[in-house]
Amino acid sequence: MINGIDRGPSRIDGARSIDLPSWNDLGVPLLRTPREFVAELHQRHLPQPGTTVVAVLDPEHRVTASASLATRPHITDGWHHRNALLAQLRRVVPHDLRLSVPVRTAVLLRCREGTPEWTEQDGAWMWALRDAAELHGLRCGSYLTLTPAGWHSIGDGRRGRNPHSGSWADGPIHTVTELPPRPVRELARELGRQHPVGAAVPVVPAVPVVPALPVVPVVPAAPVATVGTVTALNSVRRAAGS
Repeated sequence: MINGIDRGPSRIDGARSIDLPSWNDLGVPLLRTPREFVAELHQRHLPQPGTTVVAVLDPEHRVTASASLATRPHITDGWHHRNALLAQLRRVVPHDLRLSVPVRTAVLLRCREGTPEWTEQDGAWMWALRDAAELHGLRCGSYLTLTPAGWHSIGDGRRGRNPHSGSWADGPIHTVTELPPRPVRELARELGRQHPVGAAVPVVPAVPVVPALPVVPVVPAAPVATVGTVTALNSVRRAAGS
């Protein structure tokens, strides 16, 4: 990091890893209730082996933000892990770099196979957590692993059997067993666009029913008599009277 710009890993960075004695010397703040914390993160993210979850705690040790990420197993350099964590922190929570003393804490939960005790990979992630927290204005908090043996807070020795690295399979599974016919789905989507959930549906006023008029029989019109016809009839009547 040169003038606030990340120029990539340099030789002076060393191994970019923290061993267990050095981690204990950092004096990271302990979680008040690690069992509840792990259970909450597990319920939110259902991490599988290979997944890392970073969380931000407020001064009351409540989770205010969290994000999960997956990294390639062959990457063992803490510099790459630091960049991945920092990107997630910037996405979910604003930085506290303007504060003279950090008030929020970054905590990391790594789900993996193998032993629950410290490994070299954990050392790289510890270095990444410490550096990413500092660059985001946060305190570096606890580092926990989630393995087949359960969860383990490295450094203070607190641990439990559940959840463990295979508990994600016990989470809720949402499946679709049957879909309605296509016209019904298209109509439902159209109605959803026209009337979203919670919106008032306009009421169409009823059209008054007008009673049908009675049928009037058609009377044929009388023949029209011309002047010549009337004169001829009068002549016949006079001849008959004489």
